[in-house]
Amino acid sequence: MMDTESLTITTPGDRELVMRRVFDAPRRLVFDALTRPELLKRWYGPKGWTVVVCEIDLRVGGAFRFVTRTPAGKEIGQGGVYREVAAPERLVNTEAWEDWNPGELLVTTVLAEQDGKTTFTATLLFPSREVRDLLVKSGMTRDVGETYDKLADLLASMA
Repeated sequence: MMDTESLTITTPGDRELVMRRVFDAPRRLVFDALTRPELLKRWYGPKGWTVVVCEIDLRVGGAFRFVTRTPAGKEIGQGGVYREVAAPERLVNTEAWEDWNPGELLVTTVLAEQDGKTTFTATLLFPSREVRDLLVKSGMTRDVGETYDKLADLLASMA
């Protein structure tokens, strides 16, 4: 059994990155934290970052857009379209950044609950191996770890 504080990241294929973490919360709470703007704003982004725009139209074909602000004041926009919404166990969406266009990602998020804990698995399919490797080298994995720590804190406060 995985420790609830650990984020595991694997690269099972040339263009994939799989992130997995167990949260000590039921999957309905985790799903809500991923999809409700008032909750997502409280945890999304690494330490010191804030969400200044959070728009979610949670339906197949619906779009989302987030703008985060770094501690240095830089704003980073990203968005995508939901391709599948199966609450509370699965989301599939595209994702792209507004100021950097290496191509669109396809993100499949699966939430599996056992004994009141939820295993969160996000599979990111990148347009190329080069884009995946560039993001990994950019510090993305450290930032994701900090982001999921903030999510774990939010879930603990809601339990």
